[in-house]
Amino acid sequence: MFSPLALTQALPFLPLAQGDIDYQTDLRGEEGLIGTVLADPAAKVILTRDGRIAVPKGQANIVDYENVSMRLATLPGSYVSAELASHPQAVAMYLGRYSGERGERVVAVDITRIADTPAPAEVTVPDSASTGADDAFDEHDNGAGNGGAPKPSLLEQAVTRFDWVDLRGFAPHASAREAGQATSAIPLSIWHNRQRFCPTCGAPVTAALAGGAQRCTNEADGRRLLFPRIEPAVITAIVDSEDRLLLQHNSAWRDARLYSVSAGFVEAGENLEHAARREAKEETGITLGEVKYLGSQPWPFPASLMMAFKAHALTTDITVDGAETMTARWVTRDEYTAELVAGRMVAPGKATIARYMIEEWYGREL
Repeated sequence: MFSPLALTQALPFLPLAQGDIDYQTDLRGEEGLIGTVLADPAAKVILTRDGRIAVPKGQANIVDYENVSMRLATLPGSYVSAELASHPQAVAMYLGRYSGERGERVVAVDITRIADTPAPAEVTVPDSASTGADDAFDEHDNGAGNGGAPKPSLLEQAVTRFDWVDLRGFAPHASAREAGQATSAIPLSIWHNRQRFCPTCGAPVTAALAGGAQRCTNEADGRRLLFPRIEPAVITAIVDSEDRLLLQHNSAWRDARLYSVSAGFVEAGENLEHAARREAKEETGITLGEVKYLGSQPWPFPASLMMAFKAHALTTDITVDGAETMTARWVTRDEYTAELVAGRMVAPGKATIARYMIEEWYGREL
């Protein structure tokens, strides 16, 4: 019998992937690695704050527009190095290095714990006749252009100097490389801010391994090394013997027109295929047969890893749970097209793996 999944291919591209970056995990244990990297002329710094990423001023206004480009706000590493010494509450995280002639290295700095500094009533632009470009970030300025008040440091200025957007808003408009950088930086920064004490003994923790881990400060407990928590989840595109796709609407989605595929977290001790079958059964009453792996995507909201599958349904009678899943239905490609055109359904966002899974079945981009 011909398998409905026989022609299914792994997804060739997924958003939020890190692509060609080398994490250089073998270097993270080196003493003073962050300082060494920041001294490299090829180093750049990106900023996070409260789970958001810094972008140039004004770009927060375009996140809801189609076909616009966004980029990360970046600072030269040399500007930031001295700031970290004066702001120990900032957390520096080495993301890695790119190959190529330039060999760009990327450090993310989270400034969530730096106290917000109110912006001056009027921000004046330095006169180029008397100051250079570097003076815009000179923390030793005498305050002459600011009414004599002490000038905020570079990292303090960053709170109001840049716009701050979440990953869902940034990723659809960014290059694959910068979307990957933001995807690495944001979950690390959230983890550092949420886990400030050792989950075993309750002692304070400090950043370790160039921001990729934490170190418990309790000598009596061995100063254990702690790593970020990752929460595995499965997401499954379900087709029947007629190659119809099962789409469902979740109660947590504010847009009643949003329909997507089955998804849920993996239980302790459960393998991925079993999780895919269990979630389908719980949410829609559908029994799955063959399950085929499609790909994976980090989904840092705050720390998920989505493992995508395509599955063949052995049954077609739908019984939704009424709690998590409110409605579900089978659609042909023509029916789905009609629903989208009429506005009765909308597809998942461009940054989601679900959209690419639907497109794999649909046969073209949405």
